[in-house]
Amino acid sequence: MAPPQGQMRPGRQLAVLAGIFVVLYLLVFFSGGASGGFKDRLEPRLGLDLIGGTRLTLEAKNSVDGQAPTAENLEEARQIIENRVNAFGVAEAEVVTEGNRNIVISLPGENRDLTDVGTPAELRFRKVLKAADGSGAIAAPAPTPSGSASPSPSGSASPSGSASPSATASPKGTASPKVTASSGGQGGMAPAPSASATPTPSASASPSAGASSPGASEAPVPASVEEQRKAVEQKVGAAAWKAANDLKAPADLTADPSLADKLKPFGELSPQEVAVLPAQMQFNVPTIGCAQLDKRPAGSISDPKQQTVACEDGAAKYLLDQAKVLGTDVSDASAVMDQTNAWVVSLDFSGSGQDKWTALTREAFNNEGNACDASALGQDGKCRVAVVLDNEIVSSPEIQGVLTGNSQITGSFTQQDASTLAGQLRYGALPATFEAQEQQNVSATLGASHLRAGLLAAGIGMLLVIIYAFFYYRLLGSVIFLSLVLSALLVFGALIVLGRQIGFTLTLAGIAGFIVSLGVAADSFVIYFERLKDEIREGRSPRSAVPRAWARARRTIISANAISILAAVVLYIVSVGTVKGFAFALGLATVLDLVVVFLFRHPIMTMFARTQAFLSPRVSGLGRVLRSAETDQAPTRPSRVKEA
Repeated sequence: MAPPQGQMRPGRQLAVLAGIFVVLYLLVFFSGGASGGFKDRLEPRLGLDLIGGTRLTLEAKNSVDGQAPTAENLEEARQIIENRVNAFGVAEAEVVTEGNRNIVISLPGENRDLTDVGTPAELRFRKVLKAADGSGAIAAPAPTPSGSASPSPSGSASPSGSASPSATASPKGTASPKVTASSGGQGGMAPAPSASATPTPSASASPSAGASSPGASEAPVPASVEEQRKAVEQKVGAAAWKAANDLKAPADLTADPSLADKLKPFGELSPQEVAVLPAQMQFNVPTIGCAQLDKRPAGSISDPKQQTVACEDGAAKYLLDQAKVLGTDVSDASAVMDQTNAWVVSLDFSGSGQDKWTALTREAFNNEGNACDASALGQDGKCRVAVVLDNEIVSSPEIQGVLTGNSQITGSFTQQDASTLAGQLRYGALPATFEAQEQQNVSATLGASHLRAGLLAAGIGMLLVIIYAFFYYRLLGSVIFLSLVLSALLVFGALIVLGRQIGFTLTLAGIAGFIVSLGVAADSFVIYFERLKDEIREGRSPRSAVPRAWARARRTIISANAISILAAVVLYIVSVGTVKGFAFALGLATVLDLVVVFLFRHPIMTMFARTQAFLSPRVSGLGRVLRSAETDQAPTRPSRVKEA
């Protein structure tokens, strides 16, 4: 049973609601993130479909087995990409995961190319073991080494390179980058070893020259890779596969013309098929050229424990040693100007990374174990170290001494090119490789048009509900009108606060969710008012019918709203993209509608029940119900029997 009307104190509920409004709008105007003038503090965070901007979808790819990355790797990649986007000076970018493969980058209010933020940027320092022609045609003499590094009096090395940067992962300088030792700071060039430490270059056919460096044995091949290799073997044929597998050095097709026909099918393989071949086969088969190697999927040579094959300048094909120094050994990377006012990328190694770098340059300078073939030596007979960024070599300087200090990647970089590369290296290699699937640029004009259309639709929906409410319920329609206004103010304030605190962004889908919530709110009105009419029909007075109707309608209203909230939660969990915004908006509006129902609608109805207007059938909107109730309750005059 509902409590007697005399015990109902609607002022308390209204005071609680007023307190909620005060706290909410204090947060709107004075909470963290609130800045600017009065109008600026009342602006919710809008999505790019409402104000324009850029949206990029990146899909995680595995270059070998195609498996989706783990949830941990995807989240780590998201954080790295978010750091890269922020490093560009971009404000309020949103980077979120979508499904088990995708990362979506949304940049409201600005149109720019974001495809570079998903490049792997896997930096590897590998010793060059062998060099061969990479044209993919009949074998030619090995190319002349691209440059050398000679020590300067200041203790810096100045190697030069001829490889152009990667088209997809490295900045596009007009000249080839190179690695030098920093002239400033700590460290520099270690004293050069005696001449006896430098081995005499051996002939290219020498077995020792072609030997792999210690510890370079191949790791077990994953089953999926082995299956792909078998598919490639079937494609090229058993004869071609056997001929390629028997090669111990790059084949000279001019000396054995019959071998050219056997190896010809390898020249017809796709870059994806070439990527699964063993490194020795990729290097030794002359019909596999740089055109195929450079287009291998991202991350094809990322394993630091394996020998790999890569090209420099699209012409020279190198067999590279294990990566002795990784990008993770670089503690910091920054775009700075050198003494010649040229933009360079300064690399600072970590403590262990500096030791690895010094050991690598010592190993290359001494050509330990005669690991470097004569074809791979520089002009002064020293080994070269290739700087490999993703699938391509950006520079391969000859090491003229043991470098004990920090280094620089130099080239004809613009400030933006150097900053892009530094950001990629500073925030580390991505744990998965990504490909840009879709980039949308929405102009500010189109976004403003979408915003006007969404607000117009919401306004029309609310207006129709209010018109119907006043037409059907009259005085009770004012309760509906005030409830919708209060709900709208609560939703608006919540949008602003949530946008600052958790980054919630209002999109067209979110506006659609709020419009749908109007129907949920209208349902609760209908339930309450129709239950009120039922109580009056049963003979109760309007004042006593209000608490009775509320007690019976309350459970139905809560159940209906709970189902809407549950549906919104489930939709939010299982959906992706803009549908999440729809679900979040629907759930938020439904929760706030419940707040208004309990703290405003029932108390204000209790107050209205005490007025004379509420008792008027013409004004209250209860109309026929009140008149029929009065008719039923009117006393029947007793009949009189007239005596004769």
